[in-house]
Amino acid sequence: MSSSRVEEIREYDMEKPNLTHVQSVGGMTISPELFEKLYLTPKTPTAGDFRKRFANPTPLGFVGFVITDATFAMILMGWGGANSLSGVAGMFFFTGPVLLLLSTIFEWVQGNFFPMMVCGIFAVFWLSFGVLQLPSWGLAAAYSATGNSAEGAATVGYNAAIALYLLAWGFALLTFFIFTLKTNAVFAMIFGFVTTASFILSAAYWRVAMEDYVMAMALQKAGGACLFVVAMLGWYITFVMMAAEMRLTTRLPVGDLSHFWPATDVTLNEMEKNA
Repeated sequence: MSSSRVEEIREYDMEKPNLTHVQSVGGMTISPELFEKLYLTPKTPTAGDFRKRFANPTPLGFVGFVITDATFAMILMGWGGANSLSGVAGMFFFTGPVLLLLSTIFEWVQGNFFPMMVCGIFAVFWLSFGVLQLPSWGLAAAYSATGNSAEGAATVGYNAAIALYLLAWGFALLTFFIFTLKTNAVFAMIFGFVTTASFILSAAYWRVAMEDYVMAMALQKAGGACLFVVAMLGWYITFVMMAAEMRLTTRLPVGDLSHFWPATDVTLNEMEKNA
């Protein structure tokens, strides 16, 4: 065999794609388990090399989510005498949504379907809930015959509407929880607790509509407690992702669940053939 032919074969072997590992920044290959820990999604085939050219956007979105969620939870529980979200209304428009929307865009660019969905839904949730904290929009005042926001916020119609909204969110989050069972235990617990919190806070608004303010306050604090657990789990998973990206040698467990499921590093056509 001629030397030129040998060189051509060698170059071809160097260019062949690796189907069992994903290449990250710096040319390092990572296992499906580590990929799931970094991106919170099962490893799937994607076109292009965006994961090599761009940084991992998942931790960025989680930082925005966790800061907003932790603050929200502590105020709901009334820590330090806090009893209103008006003073921190900006977090519903900037801290959470801005970082989450940036993360959503780059998750989409890199082809990371599930984290794109997660960051996207939480971005719009914080935005929609932030609107409730802006008196200038007059949402509560519209429920009052005199245009008084305080009166409107105590009406059956206003509280029932928010209760139904949170109920719908609860079922949406429950759907996401099912799919987190393909990732890891920490991520699944985050969605388990946030789903529970959504249903509990929906019940709290129902109790306000029924003028049962004692039970409403108890449910509000219970919902805040669930969201605080979500924040702590969120901080942990964020630290795990950042530690891996910063090449810390400490191996922090997340309870990998992906090995309980069939391999996902196949195309949709291959999956359909094997079904």
